Amino acid sequence: MLEVTSLDAWYGQAQILFGVSLAVNAGECVALVGRNGAGKSTTMKSIMGVMAKKRGSVRFRGADISTLPAYRIARSGLGWVPEDRRVFTDLTVRENLEVARQPPRDGAPTWSEDKLYALFPNLGAMPDRPGGRMSGGEQQMLTVARTLMGNPYLVLLDEPSEGVAPLIVEEMARTIVALKKEGVAILLSEQNLHFARLVSDRAVVLEKGEVRFAGTMAALMADDALLRRHLSV
Repeated sequence: MLEVTSLDAWYGQAQILFGVSLAVNAGECVALVGRNGAGKSTTMKSIMGVMAKKRGSVRFRGADISTLPAYRIARSGLGWVPEDRRVFTDLTVRENLEVARQPPRDGAPTWSEDKLYALFPNLGAMPDRPGGRMSGGEQQMLTVARTLMGNPYLVLLDEPSEGVAPLIVEEMARTIVALKKEGVAILLSEQNLHFARLVSDRAVVLEKGEVRFAGTMAALMADDALLRRHLSV
């Protein structure tokens, strides 16, 4: 579904990523884990085409998207839930969902407002509430739901558990499991290793912009020395 090869990225003259390679298959969740500043968000921004300076190959569903602008990448069926949520605060829940609607795609789940309310009952209870009058956790749910309205094949989820209540974290974990069952592929950026372990099939560990481990989540969790060295566990 997604294949990233030898990805480098810069902010100005500062290089942040050094030869990052990873892959995500249909219906699986791959966790991109590492300390704060390891390069997880930069990797996602590079995949989505919003980094001004990058080098390397990004292939999505067999097509090279390395040089495409972000809007064309999004229209191809790659969804992104950014770390800072970016809900439209003046629009209601229903309006936030409507502005993100895209046509159905062959081979991808099709999402409707009612189907999303079933997935996120909290949102279903407040369809007319403005985004600016929601809690951080509710905004996080809305951002995920809004991304799903684009009927994506794959979703980039950047730190979905950060700064939200434990109950919302549990609901987010259930959501990711449900998305996998629908066949959606997920690349999850996460510092919360417990959360990542609950939902992920494989893991890629980043440190200072380089891949230090790539393998099954079970293998990562069994390697105490690696966890201490790269994740301070």
